[in-house]
Amino acid sequence: MKTRTHWRGLLLAAFSLCGMAHAASPTPSPARVPDTIEQRVAACIACHGREGASTNAGYFPRLAGKPEGYLYNQLLSFRDGRRFNGDMAHMVRHLSDAYLREIAHYFAELDLPYPPVSTRSDASAQSLARGKALVFEGDAARGIPACAQCHGQALTGIAPAIPSLLGLPRLYLASQLGDWLNNGRHALPPDCMAEVGRKLNSEDINAVASWLALQPVPANPKPAAAPPAPLPLPCSAMGK
Repeated sequence: MKTRTHWRGLLLAAFSLCGMAHAASPTPSPARVPDTIEQRVAACIACHGREGASTNAGYFPRLAGKPEGYLYNQLLSFRDGRRFNGDMAHMVRHLSDAYLREIAHYFAELDLPYPPVSTRSDASAQSLARGKALVFEGDAARGIPACAQCHGQALTGIAPAIPSLLGLPRLYLASQLGDWLNNGRHALPPDCMAEVGRKLNSEDINAVASWLALQPVPANPKPAAAPPAPLPLPCSAMGK
């Protein structure tokens, strides 16, 4: 009859052999994450979509192909407190100017297709007509310049720092215009959009956002090299 001491000895011997076999097996090398800008901006994809090419159905804006100066200025604004978003502020608060410039350059250089634009809207025909008029004509009686005067007749932005207004979710457009109206978003002085935003009302914002969200992105979505005419207001985005 086997004693308890005998079985204990067999178990100890088995554990010892397992330990020796484990020690003899080669230790796998840890996976090495590539130190590239693509890898370092991967966190942006969680909200902004694949390589910054978000859809037009959500809230978060597209990053791919935006003017580098615009992207850089927005990253600085999130870091320095001129724009307010908890997630963005957390991600960039410890990053240097040079690093933010590198991120902006990466996304500006991406050339990715835009998703199809929805042709459905719950906005009234009157509201859409009002939105189009504000975009291309402004409202001179209220001192509101046309969006196209600064963002270009194609509305694809002006290099190096004025963004496109196309291919963006309606909710995002409305919320950002609302932030200018409510003093929740700022740029370095002279802050031209803050001056324009204060003259808008909720009906204007809904009309402009609704109309812009329905517009197709042109075959060439690149920002224009220069504005069509002198800017109607001094604007820090263009260094003026």
